Amino acid sequence: MKVKRILTFVIIALVIAAVAAPAIFGQSAKPPRTLDQKIFKSIAKLPNYGVYDHISFERNGDTVTLSGKVYSLGTIRAAEQAVKDIDGVGRVVNKIEMLPPSPYDDRIRRSVFRAFAERGLSRYLWEVGPEVRIIVENGRITLEGYVNNSGDRDLAGVIANTIPGVFEVKNNLKLGKDSI
Repeated sequence: MKVKRILTFVIIALVIAAVAAPAIFGQSAKPPRTLDQKIFKSIAKLPNYGVYDHISFERNGDTVTLSGKVYSLGTIRAAEQAVKDIDGVGRVVNKIEMLPPSPYDDRIRRSVFRAFAERGLSRYLWEVGPEVRIIVENGRITLEGYVNNSGDRDLAGVIANTIPGVFEVKNNLKLGKDSI
């Protein structure tokens, strides 16, 4: 009985020491995020950044160049400000373009969104900071973002190509977000 108590005490002490060691020695249990990860996360968390917006970035030292196309009002300035506020970013070059208003393109956007939802791709659209982005400009669709497998990537391209009134589809979907 006494040995059992001592063994239990030793196990509990080891568990507490393992959990507390990083805090005691000033180390984080999680590895620090890279600057690219911080930039990606700050863009993804923008309040108006939706399924019809796509922003990408390139980093050269402490200079970050933002590019892409957005549909949501206020997203261009919000993205620039969010990236400027990150430690390690010295300068932001903003090349993000606002998509022109078009009832024709709006109809295509809604049709693609609905078709994705009806055909099993809704999981990429519903979350905050959706993984798939549907960019429509002058009747041309560009799919951006990430999917889990090549089957979903191919299905998204096929679905987009079936929407009436679409002139062209570019499927730039990538597999997984592991590289970010």
